Amino acid sequence: MFFILSKIFWIVAQPINLIGILILLGIVAALFRLRRTGLFLSGFGLMVLAVGAWTSTGALMLHPLEDHFPRPDPAPAGIAGIIVLGGGFEGSVNLARGGYELNASGDRFVETAVLARRYPDARVVVTGGTGTLVLEGEGDGDTAPRLLTALGVAQERLVLENRSRNTYENALFTREMVEPQPNETWLLVTSAFHMPRSVGLFRKAGFDVVPWPADYRTSGRETIGLAQDNVADSLQNLTLAIREWIGLLAYRLTGRIDSILPEAT
Repeated sequence: MFFILSKIFWIVAQPINLIGILILLGIVAALFRLRRTGLFLSGFGLMVLAVGAWTSTGALMLHPLEDHFPRPDPAPAGIAGIIVLGGGFEGSVNLARGGYELNASGDRFVETAVLARRYPDARVVVTGGTGTLVLEGEGDGDTAPRLLTALGVAQERLVLENRSRNTYENALFTREMVEPQPNETWLLVTSAFHMPRSVGLFRKAGFDVVPWPADYRTSGRETIGLAQDNVADSLQNLTLAIREWIGLLAYRLTGRIDSILPEAT
């Protein structure tokens, strides 16, 4: 139920959808001669568009998420395994065409391949099924072997978890599969903005991982004011930031994580 409700809520709350809904409601209000209501709704929708597309608001909201967990320096001398969270592939395209097309978060899989070469004895865990509510697609746990083996990662090193639909299930199912031991070091690879929520969920599941962020969306140097990126990326940054902060709050309120921003140790 949590999964379904979260997906429905995000359909409405996603900025680009919210803008469209507000403008549509404004037009409907105007048709019913509710002129002030229509102007308010349409104006609010345009304000969301202006803030998201033409200011640095999204980037500034991402900064504390992306900066919270830096990569360990020095890197661990040896590790038991590498865990990469799904979300980096175009599931519907790959289901239809059988390839390994990457989306904007695909850097996490490139970074995983780099780490696999750096740590040749480590297991490589790919966790991610189909996390969409409506669209049909192939889970990342099914797609990833085609890419990783093509990049030189031996098939026998791969541990594939393709049942999970969200990060909460990523953590639970991965822990069940690999049964980590107290003396083992496991790297967690995901997008930098997604790392706080991911680490919180893995810790709550009893799996103490070492964050290895990838897929940064900001330079970390953006300042208050007009957007220092193109319009599409600025709006995307706001979308990602709102989703992550809402996700952190929702998971904290439901007890799935112990704090909104897990302690960086």
